Amino acid sequence: QVRLVESGGGSVQAGQPLRLRCAASGFTESNICMGWFRQAPGKEREGVARILPGGLYPTYDDSVKGRFSISRDNAGNTIYLLMNSLKPEDTAMYYCAAGECTNWTLRDKKGVNYWGQGTQVTVSP
Repeated sequence: QVRLVESGGGSVQAGQPLRLRCAASGFTESNICMGWFRQAPGKEREGVARILPGGLYPTYDDSVKGRFSISRDNAGNTIYLLMNSLKPEDTAMYYCAAGECTNWTLRDKKGVNYWGQGTQVTVSP
């Protein structure tokens, strides 16, 4: 059984950093991409960042490019999202996502196989 467990959310002031962590277990497939989505109240869940096995080819939504950085550990089952220069509009529940790389992108989450329970990030002005 696959489990994705997020941690690291919290409340910060604008401009401060936060680092999220997602620890995965139970993968049986190969070629698993992992990433982060976020969902603010009343809005659709949107892709934030995605990374391939081996920590290759990180991709980002334009809204976080240059501020957020995704990384993946050597074993491949833990990812991190370092969020710098946080803005109030970054406030959302952040979800870890995983699935076969060919099945999903940041703009098309239908093929995501696994989701974490979410961790709240709140940024005050």
